[in-house]
Amino acid sequence: MLATAGSLYLSEVMHFLPCSLCWFQRIFMYPLALLLGIAYAKGDAGCIAYAIPIAAIGCGFSLYHTVLQKLPHDSALAACGPVSCQGDYLNWFGFITIPMLAMAAFSIILTALLRIRKLDMEDSP
Repeated sequence: MLATAGSLYLSEVMHFLPCSLCWFQRIFMYPLALLLGIAYAKGDAGCIAYAIPIAAIGCGFSLYHTVLQKLPHDSALAACGPVSCQGDYLNWFGFITIPMLAMAAFSIILTALLRIRKLDMEDSP
């Protein structure tokens, strides 16, 4: 929920235009907020099998976006839409960017889901 609220805050309140890769990350983050929120409310761990691939793919997009921003490369590669994927609206402490925050969120979700799945498998007879 925090990542979803944060991305909406950055685009709707701060008026930061998301690039194409940011949109792909949102495509994978927003359903996770809904899916995991419903699963939590129902106490249902059955959605883990569906949520793990969504989080892993989203993390992949975030990793690619972070690499695209941080490593030296041809700027023509990052022209992925009206807003450059190299654009850096947020740069906390000189290295923390929006895609990096998304990658951290996806990684935390993925780690928690894998841990829950492992605990669930240990409890099963």
